[in-house]
Amino acid sequence: MNRSQSVFISRIRGLPVMDASGDQVGKVRDVVIQMRTPGRAPLVRGLVVELFARRRIFVPMVRVHAIDAVQIMISGTVNTRVFSRRVAETLVIEDLFDRTFNRHGTPVWVMDVSMAPVRSHEWEINEVALAESGRSRFIRKAPSNPIIVDWREVPSLVLASRQSTERTIAEMQEMKPADMARELHDMNPHRRAEVAMALDDDQLANAIEELPEDEQVSLITVLDPDRAADILEEMDPDDAADLIQELPDTTAHQLLARMEPDDADDVRSLMAYDEFTAGAMMTPEPVIVAADATVADALALVRNEDITPAEASMVFVCRPPTETPTGRYLGAVHVQRLLREPPSTMVSAIIDSDLEPMRTDAPVGAVSRYFATYNLVVVPVVNEANQLVGAVAVDDLLDHLLPPDWRGDQMDGELVEVNHG
Repeated sequence: MNRSQSVFISRIRGLPVMDASGDQVGKVRDVVIQMRTPGRAPLVRGLVVELFARRRIFVPMVRVHAIDAVQIMISGTVNTRVFSRRVAETLVIEDLFDRTFNRHGTPVWVMDVSMAPVRSHEWEINEVALAESGRSRFIRKAPSNPIIVDWREVPSLVLASRQSTERTIAEMQEMKPADMARELHDMNPHRRAEVAMALDDDQLANAIEELPEDEQVSLITVLDPDRAADILEEMDPDDAADLIQELPDTTAHQLLARMEPDDADDVRSLMAYDEFTAGAMMTPEPVIVAADATVADALALVRNEDITPAEASMVFVCRPPTETPTGRYLGAVHVQRLLREPPSTMVSAIIDSDLEPMRTDAPVGAVSRYFATYNLVVVPVVNEANQLVGAVAVDDLLDHLLPPDWRGDQMDGELVEVNHG
């Protein structure tokens, strides 16, 4: 942990929060943390910021660009919805400041808590400033030489009233999405909804994608509509489209209307294709580069940790625009070929000319034969104008080849057979 950049939270309380244009958004009122598994420092999830209208919102740490003695700089867009604390979250100032406990037999109270960056946009709780309690619990004078201890020495960081759910959430932090889904699957509906409401949006989205369809529907419908829309935005567009099609029409229209326009447009475009076709199975966000891009440009894109291994296995070359639907589709380059070429090589010079794209109306049987013929894990999909509109990854194909409730059967310990018909 980089202690040289450690920041005590009392020193940022009340600091102005500035956007990229230099305009003040509001002021810091608190810091939101989340407990993790034993031995791991609590994670700093974000800041509670009070707007000028005295409404408090949540700003995730990924938006925090810089912190100094006079201001906090943020970048990107922030959600201005009123902040509502989740079950697994702790507010440092509200919950921890002034908290008392015994340290080596001596009563002490929490004066301050520090946080420090551990990697890009990720912060953890670092140290805690303590003071010995005086005779009066209501009159405390901050000492000039507080006791600075590691966060591990403060057992009261774990709030007893929220311990059960917090422990569950902390354990899930270390799980893969499929394992998180199995845990949710094994819970009763009430407990499942309680834990789902406490999970981060991206965690819940990843877990929902691995749940049986009926449990996906039950979870998304018990959430607040704004939160449900946020979850759908975090999901892969093809999975979000499949889920929305299972919802009642009124609910589906309501959630689509609350989603960000670009995300909603991606989902609506996928819903327009017939089921069990390449168009319905594809993701509209494959890795795309222009013809004048270099190998170095392409490799920089596939290094993105948010891209699945299957999608990162191939880069598609198109005329501008390079967002789907693109300009004319030119071809594809395998990532293995990129790794064998000098960084300055133009990707247009190493296109696999033998790889024909699929059409959006190609049935699932044709798509599966294409995968087998070319030994691929992702295939390009074009429309009638030869514009790239997406790509089908092998996991999306398997979802359509396996029986409808294969996830539920697998979680219940039943064997699942692939339909080869």
